[in-house]
Amino acid sequence: MLPQDFLDRMKEMLREEYPAFLASYDEQRYHALRINTLKTEKEHFLAQAPFSLEPVPWSPNGFYYEAEAAPGKHPYHEAGVYYIQEPSAMAPVEFLMRPLDGKDLWKDERILDLCAAPGGKSTQIAAAMQGKGVLICNEIHPTRAKILSENVERMGICNAMVTNETPQRLSEHFSDYFTRILVDAPCSGAGMFRKNEDACDEWSLANVDLCAERQDEILDCAASMLASGGRLVYSTCTFAPTENEGSVSRFLLRHPDFFVEKVELTRGMQAGMPAWGAEPFAALSDTVRLWPHRIKGEGHYMAVLRKQGSLSHGSMGCCRNGAEQGLTERECKVPGKGCVEYLEFVKEALQPEKNEGFLGRYLKFGEQLYLIPEGMPAVKGLKVLRPGLHLGTIKKNRFEPSHALALALRGEDVLHTVDLPADGREVRGYLNGETFSHEGEKGWYLLTVDGYSIGWGKLAGGVMKNHYPKGLRKYV
Repeated sequence: MLPQDFLDRMKEMLREEYPAFLASYDEQRYHALRINTLKTEKEHFLAQAPFSLEPVPWSPNGFYYEAEAAPGKHPYHEAGVYYIQEPSAMAPVEFLMRPLDGKDLWKDERILDLCAAPGGKSTQIAAAMQGKGVLICNEIHPTRAKILSENVERMGICNAMVTNETPQRLSEHFSDYFTRILVDAPCSGAGMFRKNEDACDEWSLANVDLCAERQDEILDCAASMLASGGRLVYSTCTFAPTENEGSVSRFLLRHPDFFVEKVELTRGMQAGMPAWGAEPFAALSDTVRLWPHRIKGEGHYMAVLRKQGSLSHGSMGCCRNGAEQGLTERECKVPGKGCVEYLEFVKEALQPEKNEGFLGRYLKFGEQLYLIPEGMPAVKGLKVLRPGLHLGTIKKNRFEPSHALALALRGEDVLHTVDLPADGREVRGYLNGETFSHEGEKGWYLLTVDGYSIGWGKLAGGVMKNHYPKGLRKYV
């Protein structure tokens, strides 16, 4: 049951298109996934995909699938080979990650996903970065921040820092710092009514206004953190003009140093409406609307904003506490101070010619050891859930590798591996915590499913002990 105030507003907005819009709610919603190019090449995955796929027009790595395919129950999902994502939700990152002034990604780019949970857009950004630069994924709600961190882990991301802060707190730490910022803002959610029926019960005209006020505050924080010449993409999953063209026009009034960047629309996308803004800026026609009766996806709105000026290497803003120094590899070799146990593990478990990517600067939180990306901001004063790649645990003079490390590795990176076919009983047993018999040299083994890393096993006495995390065991 759609709210009557919502229907009245949509009828006024859409006029002759209103019947088609209303009819879209009687249709089945579209399902899609996005291939994780940190784990596989698109062509390779398509050649072995266990279900039928159809391209999403605005996302090169996005594909529709039939609902009965149930990719969330396939072992590939646990291996982070793809991320199940609403098709319209893939569009904002595609605009965010387009070249800046014709330049490819710098190795020292700093990117912020300000309202990041559950992680679909963060993991999409990370795939585009291909391990270069630093990505900060932030979520204000602790429970959702934990889910975000888990998805960053599952997708094998090494260069991300996950924080649990308010936008205001982050803006106190960073000034003119980020090259790109995504603000996928909390909104009234009307664009998701077909996907989430509970959103109907939470919708009201009063809540629309409250969301718009919150969006103004979030955008102001983002503006102060973006470097001159940087790009800010604002997106919502609602139709309300107050939260879309209204939010952008109010932002432009408050921040004359920003302008709307013109983008090319994919078939089915519609230009924003200047008349729906707080001020009828002509540039609002360069913003983007996705309507469920025009495309295969849910409702979405996007605006691509640029801060005047030009980006330059090494001259972007400041971070309150500078970059995290961590421990160097040399410092780690000092017994009792560093992480000798991890360096021993690297020699025993990783291929010598492949281990450079898992050596560098380290950060210790008690027994937990992390590999931090170059240039990562200092963790002091921030609520940090994941400062880079979690390597594992150092305890009683031994090192136990983490699940995150397993998912960041490939079979060719390690000395010992066992591949389990996706359609076999063994992989289901492993994901449910079972051991299995295996002959070989004792020690740590990277277990893979059709070549994709899925977790650790440790071989001793012809038995592969299961090190798949207990909290993830859900197959029966």
